[in-house]
Order: sequence, then C-alpha cells, then structure tokens
Amino acid sequence: MNRNLSAAGYDSWYATARGAWMGNREAEALIRLGEIGPDRRVLDVGCGSGWFTRRFAATGASVTGLDNDAAMLDYAHIQDASIPYISGDMLALPFPDKSFDVITAVTSLCFVPDEHCALAEIVRVARRRIVLGLLHRDSLLYLRKHGRGAYAGARWHTRTDVATLVAALPGVHHWKIETLLFWPGGPRPGRVLECLPGLKHFGGFMAVGIELSTSD
Repeated sequence: MNRNLSAAGYDSWYATARGAWMGNREAEALIRLGEIGPDRRVLDVGCGSGWFTRRFAATGASVTGLDNDAAMLDYAHIQDASIPYISGDMLALPFPDKSFDVITAVTSLCFVPDEHCALAEIVRVARRRIVLGLLHRDSLLYLRKHGRGAYAGARWHTRTDVATLVAALPGVHHWKIETLLFWPGGPRPGRVLECLPGLKHFGGFMAVGIELSTSD
C-alpha cells in the first residue's frame, strides 16, 4: 500500500460505498484463490492497516500480519487485538521455510523495491499457496489513476509481467489470474458493466493464485 496514506485514511476509504464494493470484491477473489479458511495458517505480507488481514481472519483461518511500518501495525492491532501483527521486512521474512499454508500480498508487491527478492522470500515461507493482489496495467484504472494519489509510485503489471514472474519461481504446480473491477467509478455502474462479455479481462485489480507443487 502507498505509505503516503495514514492507516486511518486507508481504512476510511474502504468505509465508503465505492471502497467497500471494491475491497470486498478483491477480498472475495483472494480468499477463493488462496482457499483461505479454517485450518489454514496465513501470513499477510505488507498488511498495512490490516483491512484485508481482518477479512482473511473472518474466514476462520489463523492469520498473522507483517509490515515494517510501526504506525500501521499499531493501528491494525487496535482494530483487532486477536490477530498477531509482527514487524518485519518482506525482503527478509523472519520465519523458517514453509511456515504458513498460504501467503498473501495485497498490492504490497507493487511498492516493494525488489519484487523478485520479495517473491523468493514468499515462496520460501509458503507451504501450499500464494495469493497476490496486483494493479493491472491494461485497465481503465491505470488510465485514470496511475501516478496519482494512493497510486503514486506504484508498479503496474501486465499479464505478461505476471507470467514472467511466476515462471521464475521454483515449485509452482499451477497458477491463474482473475481480473476484476473493470469500472472503478462505483458499485452500481460497475456491477452492470462487468456483466458484459470480455470486459473482465481488463479489470484494474489482478488476483493471482499460485499453487505450489509441495501442497498436500
């Protein structure tokens, strides 16, 4: 997430009609692709304010949030003290190999300086699945928002970029991309437009599910 936003400012956007619609759609896709639920240990890397961390925990999964921003972690802990939050760097995760069933990284990879190093660490710590939330370069969202506001400094990915990143990872059994939020302007027109054939491939948010060959 963009660190130009405060934790409260980040969460307040998700309290708006537009933010809630977008965030809930994103969370639903990530939970489905990651098979997040009871009996799953999940690490949310770059958890920020904990908005998505709390959605993952609501499935019954055992979730830990990790971030390197103390103010974000303090805020996240206040929102839900039952979730453990740990200070750490996604370029050097402070966990042994295969510590978690699922690793999630929701747009945090879009702001990390070395995404290849971060992904290598994520693969090292993951046991079953990895779920990434990325910003889609080939989208209306990019045309409207890149370089502005919360998106300033963000890295935007194409499908080809994602395929190249995944191909470099060891132990990948299967992976898929779902794009959503073709129309980022609001829930009412968005629901209508996303029913049109073909538009779903140009959604502004890419949910990437990666299944590792070591899964059982």
